[in-house]
Amino acid sequence: MSMRFLPKSFGRLPQGARLDKIKCSPNYRDGKFMNQHATPRLISKNKVALLMKFMFRNSKDLRPDREVQVVKSDLKSIDIQENILVWFGHSSYMIQIAGKRFLVDPVFYKAAPISFANRPFKGTDAFAADDLPSIDFLIITHDHWDHLDYKLVTMLKDKVGKVICPLGVGEDFEYWGYDSDDIIEMDWNDDYTLCPDIVIHCLPARHFSGRGLIQEKTLWASFLIETALKNIFIGGDGGYDTHFAEIGKRFPNIDLAFLENGQYNENWKYIHLLPKYLVQVTKDLNAKAVFTVHHSKYALSDHPWNEPLDNIKKASKSINVITAQIGEIKEL
Repeated sequence: MSMRFLPKSFGRLPQGARLDKIKCSPNYRDGKFMNQHATPRLISKNKVALLMKFMFRNSKDLRPDREVQVVKSDLKSIDIQENILVWFGHSSYMIQIAGKRFLVDPVFYKAAPISFANRPFKGTDAFAADDLPSIDFLIITHDHWDHLDYKLVTMLKDKVGKVICPLGVGEDFEYWGYDSDDIIEMDWNDDYTLCPDIVIHCLPARHFSGRGLIQEKTLWASFLIETALKNIFIGGDGGYDTHFAEIGKRFPNIDLAFLENGQYNENWKYIHLLPKYLVQVTKDLNAKAVFTVHHSKYALSDHPWNEPLDNIKKASKSINVITAQIGEIKEL
């Protein structure tokens, strides 16, 4: 199986020593990565009917009828000692904590293989690579197009210190010109000391991977940034499962959790978090506060574009939900 005839943005399948390491992973069986429990991609057995329904879905309220209000903050002027977060819409955000800068799942330009698909809502494409300061650690939770923007990460290559990603995803970065010494590739339950007071933990998620027809050759993950100041959970994409409670028991002092809230559908409830689980996941993690992502920039499902914002209001009655406009500098 090969992807060599596809554009470079599709990445490259793991090979050589990287593939040998992948084959030793307890999460890799029968030639692909597996979730902890059986995870059907779709509930509906009639995939053709589901595809047709999705393609011809009612466009009413899928996208905002006016420009989304964005705060165009001067990111380069932020003192590195400030503990802040900046959300760029969908699942892209920057965290400054303990004197280090993390950029998570950045997508500014292209969230799909073809340019007219997954168009950002008007106004939400306010940021470009040049707006970003230097990045100590680039965290990628999985290789899907709406979490890994080829154009952006190649433009950022000289600004990034280290790439942190699940097993196999490092192949893409090497293919795209990153030095192998600058890639920290992790399996579930691995940890890595980034500097004396910051440890990164790679943790399970319930999802899948792949930038083309060949899928599940790279791992998907959640992460926890452990610092002396705060512990921050990065949920990535994925459906509800027992791993949230297991993570909460292992790390009983999670100060802030970034959780998925958007692009959900009952037909793919095992691979994306449904709104009814948002409060439960927060309680499973025992997280003191939550910031929801995966919304307000793209219409990848059939729910109204602002329904995730209503989910936040409902969840706020039971849990501490932090909110911010796209581009707003928010103190941690």
